[in-house]
Amino acid sequence: MDSLNALFSLGFATALTPANLLWALLGCTLGTAIGVLPGVGPAVTVALLLPVTQSVDPTGALIMLAGVYYGAMFGGSTTSILLNTPGEAGSIVSALEGNKMAKMGRAGPALSTAAIGSFVAGSIATVLLTLLAPVIAGFALQLGPVETFALMMLTFAAVSAVLGNSPLKGFIALLLGLSMGLIGIEGQSGQSRFTFGLLPLIDGIDIVVVAMGLFAVGETLYTATYENKIAGRIESLKGSFWMSKDDWKRSWKPWLRGTAIGFPFGTLPAGGTEMPTFLSYSAERKLADEKTRKQFGKGAIEGVAGPEAANNAAVTGTLVPLLTLGIPTSATAAIMLSAFQQYNIVPGPLLFDTNPELVWGLIASLYIGNVMLLVLNLPLVGLWVQFLKVPRPLLYGGIIVLATMGAYALRQSWFDLMLLYIIGVLGFLMRRFDFPVVPLVVGLIVGPMAEKHFRRAMSINEGDLTVFLTHPISLVILLVTAAILVVPPLLKRRQALLDSAR
Repeated sequence: MDSLNALFSLGFATALTPANLLWALLGCTLGTAIGVLPGVGPAVTVALLLPVTQSVDPTGALIMLAGVYYGAMFGGSTTSILLNTPGEAGSIVSALEGNKMAKMGRAGPALSTAAIGSFVAGSIATVLLTLLAPVIAGFALQLGPVETFALMMLTFAAVSAVLGNSPLKGFIALLLGLSMGLIGIEGQSGQSRFTFGLLPLIDGIDIVVVAMGLFAVGETLYTATYENKIAGRIESLKGSFWMSKDDWKRSWKPWLRGTAIGFPFGTLPAGGTEMPTFLSYSAERKLADEKTRKQFGKGAIEGVAGPEAANNAAVTGTLVPLLTLGIPTSATAAIMLSAFQQYNIVPGPLLFDTNPELVWGLIASLYIGNVMLLVLNLPLVGLWVQFLKVPRPLLYGGIIVLATMGAYALRQSWFDLMLLYIIGVLGFLMRRFDFPVVPLVVGLIVGPMAEKHFRRAMSINEGDLTVFLTHPISLVILLVTAAILVVPPLLKRRQALLDSAR
């Protein structure tokens, strides 16, 4: 009940101001547009917007960035269905059935079930966020530095071992991020470290420069080099746009099941949007009756409704650990965490007490943004289709120019520009050789926080490392961390032995 009182008395009072409504509309519009554009994801856009948000009040800036994040999930389905080229990773599965429906002249119902399913899942997930976030924040207040450090170790292990095809590459990326996070003045002693005598490095590497370098420059270079040769035909919006009675009957259960699958995955480190969408598609295929199962692979509406609900629920789920624990579970969430840090705001359990207008205003804006996105995506789908006709060279060139301007605007420093392009080339090489980027970003942002909690734990317990094993919560978390690292290789080896025995 306290959550609902805070939502209405603080949240909607903040989110419904004219300025914040405009920021929400701008974020939702940008998110839909970049979701439609192949090769441009929410992480790229949020990274590009970070320099702009420095001149905006924190609440409005975060409302806009959140709108970009979940708006991209709505827009991504348009490209998947009409072009068979997902605009972002969470829409990959939607292309399997959605494009088949479009080829059959049923692009309208496919787009409708995607948009309505996204709205339903986003609304339910936001209700769960409203109810669960204060509870988790209250629990997190009971965690000391020992438990918090163990939780961050779990995050490091999850994003390194789960993302990408190779845990080793994940750990290399994580170590690179942790190393970058150590550069600059050490907080406790005031001594500079790893600056190599370069004065611009005394304040450390700006996360905004890193985000724009990895995602805006690196991703754009990779997409332009390797993924720009895809020639797709845009399916026309012929036939009825609205869903039939049978379409509604076949869609509402997948919407609910997709929400139930997606939201928990969003709250997990390295949960992402890809895994829940694949699980949702698999679940719908297995739960379908014999007649419907034969339609999978040929244009089954369940294969669009469930995954689209799952990816939107997962996006909202990422805000639970971000707001309550200060832990990002995706690349975009990690960049949003750096947006908080720009304003010297620390996400975590105290956020609900220190900045209640901001956090509840942000949650309230999700309800408003879902309605905005439904209006933007259903009647205006013809407008978004036109974005697919933007020449790729102009699009990629514009991203590079915006990233350059944004990096220079931070401190008017040539050194930041040099770092931008060095990190951009690093991001390109990481994508080229299949190194996951998310562990690097998480290591850079969360690493200094983990160091602070480790030092605090050691100071309180007189340097006794066994304290991490004597605290029950810390021990459980570390055992889960060990399981994440040990169990998958053992299962893989066991499967290899079984295959060789056959």
